Amino acid sequence: METTELLEILNGIFRKVLKRDNIALTEDTTAHDVDGWDSLTNMVLISEIENKFGVRFTFREIVKLKNVGDLCHAIMNKTK
Repeated sequence: METTELLEILNGIFRKVLKRDNIALTEDTTAHDVDGWDSLTNMVLISEIENKFGVRFTFREIVKLKNVGDLCHAIMNKTK
């Protein structure tokens, strides 16, 4: 799966969870860049992502994610 394809899927998940249609993620996007993306919604986002891609992240993996690009790479590594 290409990063651009993955970003489109993640955009849909973020829009659904955060109930906002104007979200446009890039690899450099962080929680500080998106209104409403806090620690609670982060766990909902991770859960939705895990369900969508059939993967599981450990707590250690989650806290190492610094931006959406890191998340994309983590998903790609787990779905290989």
